[in-house]
Amino acid sequence: MIHYIIDGNNLIGKIPRLKELHLKDKQLSRSELVTILNSYFAGKKINLTLHLDGYKNIPLSLSKGKIVYSDNQTSDAKIREEIERSKNPKLITLISSDHSLVQYACLNSCSIIFSEEFWKMVSRANEKNEEKNIIKSLEAEKNYFKELFDKKNYSE
Repeated sequence: MIHYIIDGNNLIGKIPRLKELHLKDKQLSRSELVTILNSYFAGKKINLTLHLDGYKNIPLSLSKGKIVYSDNQTSDAKIREEIERSKNPKLITLISSDHSLVQYACLNSCSIIFSEEFWKMVSRANEKNEEKNIIKSLEAEKNYFKELFDKKNYSE
């Protein structure tokens, strides 16, 4: 099973809305990121570790894995430790644009998705979901009017 390791603060910095929010309210930007990840990975068979700098504040829940706070270390150090402890780093996909982390992951045979590219993937998936919802809504309206006019034609 693929295990995604996400450099959370790096990813937040690549999502314009979250980057701006992070400057005002770190906890809220983290919460928004968790919501995005839970939605994107819903229904997928994966494991996930989200690494965040600093200390745990308000508890957040990641449905497909765990959140690791760096406490008094850097999240980069924690990510390196997790890769190092892995029995099969080839099953790890690192999501980060941090050059030193990317190099370390490559040296350990991990797959890489740059944070910017991951955000594009998430955005495209959201657009497709929105399109599907619009189509479903239009289909429901079409069926409603079809039934309405069919009943009207029978009653005449």
